[in-house]
Amino acid sequence: MTQPQRRYVITFGCPDRTGIVARISQFLADAGGWIVEAAYHTDPETGWFFTRQEVLAESLPFDVAELRARFAGVVAELGGEGKVADTGRRQRVVLLVSKEGHCLYDLLGRVASGELDVDVAAVIGNHEDLASITRAHGIPFHHISFREDKVAAFAEVRSVVDAAEPDAIVLARFMQILPRQLCEAWAGRALNIHHSFLPSFVGAKPYHQAYQRGVKLIGATCHYVTAELDAGPIVEQDVIRVGHGDSVRDMVRKGRDIEKVVLARGLRWHLESRVLVHGNKTVVF
Repeated sequence: MTQPQRRYVITFGCPDRTGIVARISQFLADAGGWIVEAAYHTDPETGWFFTRQEVLAESLPFDVAELRARFAGVVAELGGEGKVADTGRRQRVVLLVSKEGHCLYDLLGRVASGELDVDVAAVIGNHEDLASITRAHGIPFHHISFREDKVAAFAEVRSVVDAAEPDAIVLARFMQILPRQLCEAWAGRALNIHHSFLPSFVGAKPYHQAYQRGVKLIGATCHYVTAELDAGPIVEQDVIRVGHGDSVRDMVRKGRDIEKVVLARGLRWHLESRVLVHGNKTVVF
């Protein structure tokens, strides 16, 4: 299989005005940069411009550190926020789990097959149910109990996560609410899968809530974690139809399929620098 060419991925946002695209394009052209993918969006309500561009690494006469330093001048000039990612750097992920394993099984399978090209540095569980499957994939499993002292437990979770220096922290049905300090420390990196089509049915037992309401569609939401429960910027959502004959158990079974797909999509887009966050909304290129 041919390896994909190494690329530098530029993401940028700033107040919208004329000349932004020309300025970025000229900056890259002056350096000899070969743009192989570009996307743009303007939000008329906020007046904010967004772009994501991929440049062939081999087309530039300098490395990614130099590109970041030079592009910082353009960012300052345009008064915005920008990042440069390098597809040549293998990314790292930490997964947080509880007892339900469907999301973990799915992600580990995607990693093992090469579909999701990341290193899973660790899996942290507040129960030991998923330890064996994790270790079968050659990944360290850390059991941290929350039964006696949640403050100490979260301190231990933070220690393990921060030591791994991950690009994404994934709450794969972790079923614990992150304290504010962790939400702030991991802002823009912590992804959660919520088993509901948010903002409907927040909190616990959303399938039970959906059953009582008699809905005809159930869904799942991948979103960034913030201190406000289930209210962070949404990355991806999807739904599946249910009928009047479906029980809560049926809804849970069907919902698991949607949860797996939505979480995998959201994680991939995050790792590919396709998600730009502005306020509590996202632009996904």
